[in-house]
Amino acid sequence: MAAGGEMAAKIIDGKAIARDIRAELKAEVEALKAKGVIPGLAVILVGDDPASQTYVRNKEKACKEIGLYSEVHRLPASTSQAELLSLVEELNAKDDIHGILVQLPLPDHIDGDAVLNAIKPEKDVDGFHPVNMGKLAVGERGFVPCTPNGIIELLDRSGVEIKGKHAVVVGRSNIVGKPVSLLLLARHATVTICHSRTPDLGYHTRQADILVVAVGRPEMVTGDMVKEGAVVIDVGVNRVGKKLVGDVEFSSAAERASMITPVPGGVGPMTITMLLKNTVEAVR
Repeated sequence: MAAGGEMAAKIIDGKAIARDIRAELKAEVEALKAKGVIPGLAVILVGDDPASQTYVRNKEKACKEIGLYSEVHRLPASTSQAELLSLVEELNAKDDIHGILVQLPLPDHIDGDAVLNAIKPEKDVDGFHPVNMGKLAVGERGFVPCTPNGIIELLDRSGVEIKGKHAVVVGRSNIVGKPVSLLLLARHATVTICHSRTPDLGYHTRQADILVVAVGRPEMVTGDMVKEGAVVIDVGVNRVGKKLVGDVEFSSAAERASMITPVPGGVGPMTITMLLKNTVEAVR
């Protein structure tokens, strides 16, 4: 621990890294425009979940910022599955739309998997289609889910060597836990995946050189669960009262970690940035 208990960890600034990537993407988009191509993203929002509305507004703003064409289809919560599927089909067929994103969660009467599976894999910029997940698993090139992709960028751009390190991932969701484990594995980390049924979680987390926590439980991982000098990536965003906190108790973890992502301002800004990156890739 640093003398006097002050924070030892270097903060991984997701906002700054996201800004750098967006500047690079903006240049790529300008080059594509010079060839007469404008990358296009269609976002579908069903119902009026306030968090989803905020996400969608942020996505629109980000598209504008780097020069992408974006359209948002806002549908009432009463939209039927058949209506939603026919909109997806329509967007699949449009040449000026390179990426299609369905904002989750969907209303209960809609089968989310059926909708995600209806998106053409080559327009699936969220990277959730089983074809893209399968490509990730076998090491072929496809779209990688945005948050896991952003985590790898944060590590790379912070100079963290992944090869040969022991990475421990807490959480096994299809959106973060599983894909980030596969990405770390592809980069030659030794990977342990833990979850809510793992006995003695701290035993595993204390062995991590790189610790990725994505469970959605506020401040569940405390400083005593972090190995001295570890790199801690906190994917959680939990509202506690008026405050946003991660899945890691920041102050105690920061005393032991060598690098740590804050919440907010760590992994969050990377997610939309990687969505933009996938949309630009979709043109190719």
